[in-house]
Amino acid sequence: MNEPNQITRRTAIGIGGLAAAGLLGAGRLLYGGPSPVFVAKNQRYDGPLAATIRDGLVAVGLDAQRLAGKRVLLKPNLVEPTRAIPHMTTHPAMILAAADVFRRWGAEVTVGEGPGHVRDTETALIESGVGEALAGERLPFADLNYQRVGYRRNRGRFSKLPGLYLPESVLDADLVVSMPKMKTHHWVGVTAAMKNLYGVIPGIKYGWPKNVLHHNGIPETVADINSTLPRVVGIVDGIDCMEGDGPILGSRKHMGLVAVGASLPALDATVARIMGLVPERIGYLALASRRLGPIAEERIEQRGEPWRPLVDPFDVLDQPALQRLRATGGELVS
Repeated sequence: MNEPNQITRRTAIGIGGLAAAGLLGAGRLLYGGPSPVFVAKNQRYDGPLAATIRDGLVAVGLDAQRLAGKRVLLKPNLVEPTRAIPHMTTHPAMILAAADVFRRWGAEVTVGEGPGHVRDTETALIESGVGEALAGERLPFADLNYQRVGYRRNRGRFSKLPGLYLPESVLDADLVVSMPKMKTHHWVGVTAAMKNLYGVIPGIKYGWPKNVLHHNGIPETVADINSTLPRVVGIVDGIDCMEGDGPILGSRKHMGLVAVGASLPALDATVARIMGLVPERIGYLALASRRLGPIAEERIEQRGEPWRPLVDPFDVLDQPALQRLRATGGELVS
């Protein structure tokens, strides 16, 4: 690998000052009380998404007054977009709604992604419809696969990787917003806010589809990335979802949901339960629960809609490792 390009000293100082920024409450690596997760039902792409996202961010503890002048990076999922499968990728309406919320709060907003399966990011922007949407709102886009990078110590150490290369836009951000599509995953069961952050890892260093990470263990490297990043919140596109052979070849499943959380483990655990899966059996969530945030139901404070009435089990591939993730009827109502 070539040596990474140098990044500014301002970047390093910014990362060191994240805790003092006060954008959120408790830190990522230490948590005490229950973590709030907000879920809204009956959502549509042509509905008042900005109001829903704003209410969700406030409900989970984001301090809007402290966002003025801050750098916010929205990270959608554009893994391998095609116009024939719009339920694979984060809908442009979700991205624009989130951008509107943060802009109204005075933040400087950039959208960034490093697609895992597509080397030509311009193609991903065109096929997903995101490029046209961003141009219409004059939102800048950062190609995280090809940006200059900086090296950071692996704060998680769940895998054997001593450190991670991260793109400049990620390191410069005061807040990274993971905006995944709610989907099944053929290897790890679920992909939501935590797994979506694979897309901040640059392809120029880790290959396509981020092979270095795969070889070091997907659950372990998901937990490592989430441990090492700057401050993160999650906004899940759970309106038109994917079940079955996700994250690319699955079928559309309409749920009409938007979920928001400042603790990504708590958020993804709630999403998994709604999908009819047991979070404690999902490898990266089990690892994350040790240090990054709670996944046990009693440690999560539900805001907005309660999750139980929303449960609609997703189909998963007929493989023993995936079928064991499914909740039984008793587990869903216990």
